[in-house]
Amino acid sequence: MTDLMAARSTMAFSLGFHIIFAAVGMTMPFFMSAAHYLFLKKKNPEYLELTKMWMKGVAILFAVGAVSGTVLSFELGLLWPGFMKYAGPIIGMPFSWEGTAFFLEAIAIGLFLYGWKKMRPWVHWGTGLMVGISGFASGVFVVAANGWMNSPAGFDWVNGEAMNIDPVAAMFNKAWLHQTLHMQFAALQAVGFAVAGIHAFLYLRGQAQELHLKAFKIAMCFGAAASIAQPFIGHFAAQRVAVLQPVKLAAMEGHFKTERRAPLHIGGIPNAETQTMDYSIPLPGMLSFLAFNDVDAEVMGLDQVPRELWPPLVITHISFQIMVAIGTAMALIAILFFIYQRKNTFPSWLLKTIIAFSPLGFVAMEAGWIVTEVGRQPWIIYGILKTRDAVTPVPGMKYHFFLFLALYLFLSFVTVWLLKRQVAVAQRKFEVQ
Repeated sequence: MTDLMAARSTMAFSLGFHIIFAAVGMTMPFFMSAAHYLFLKKKNPEYLELTKMWMKGVAILFAVGAVSGTVLSFELGLLWPGFMKYAGPIIGMPFSWEGTAFFLEAIAIGLFLYGWKKMRPWVHWGTGLMVGISGFASGVFVVAANGWMNSPAGFDWVNGEAMNIDPVAAMFNKAWLHQTLHMQFAALQAVGFAVAGIHAFLYLRGQAQELHLKAFKIAMCFGAAASIAQPFIGHFAAQRVAVLQPVKLAAMEGHFKTERRAPLHIGGIPNAETQTMDYSIPLPGMLSFLAFNDVDAEVMGLDQVPRELWPPLVITHISFQIMVAIGTAMALIAILFFIYQRKNTFPSWLLKTIIAFSPLGFVAMEAGWIVTEVGRQPWIIYGILKTRDAVTPVPGMKYHFFLFLALYLFLSFVTVWLLKRQVAVAQRKFEVQ
């Protein structure tokens, strides 16, 4: 393993791990606040028990997310000093705002955890809601920084140096809006299905059924609504990528030749040697429509750029296909959920389907980030700085990778054990009542 590959693998694994906890931290507080709201309105003790159960889960996952996020901030400087040399002065503002949002989130969690019977009920509820709002804001700021890596703005590049820096223009770059929308809804989608799937499983096992049914409905309402909105957001995001990063779009679709009525490929594997898509089902004109709302529009292919500037084609294309396939299936399941929600009954086959899809939202989210990051290669700052030129010159990065691999596996084990324990405690308390 070369030092460049070790550094990239470390960063990829760290981000892949952290993004799960970041997504949960952004969305679970809203589930908790919804349950708390229903308790304050209906005075049903099941909603109170559900609120407290989710509250403990939020606290555990916040702590783990804080650890993994702190590690990432150190890794940026340790692994990518060439990136930080240019990025720090330009894109530092959203990172500072993210830190502010994180501290507000930490304060709000403390107030909510220890504010029971010490604050007015609706003020206490507001502190729980603030946990979600500040967590959501934190995600927006971080994704805005990533958007800058895909669409650099807010400076003039003169003789290898950044001049005339405008931090506000850098933060609100051309990619921040579509990436933020896509990520925030993906988080709601993934966490909604995951939480709903867990509670559906426990419901079908006959454990504290009323508690788990209420939890299932709340989580699934968030997840289903986000799933239905996501295809429209994804279409908007694809159109922005077509304009801002046409090479990435070509890699996503295995589109080798610039042409009008460009086909959209279902499945398949890009063959860089023959410059064809093997084993795919082409839909003529649909890529042109996806990119420009016009089946006759010309879509740039990989033939317009040198071979050394092509992203890794197979992983980018397959990751994109996985994301779209899972997202489409989840949108269909979401429609079925709302149909049966109106009937106030859920057949066992639907519950089992949601259980089966409970981890797949995270799979789709990870695949989406692979498309975003791998599809930008060989650039770490698109069109400005290549990844190989930003990596640390310090040797021995593979040892760093194995160290953090062990750390994250340990954190995963502890987190799952703690969450399982909290659910079991809540079930026993509910059954005693």
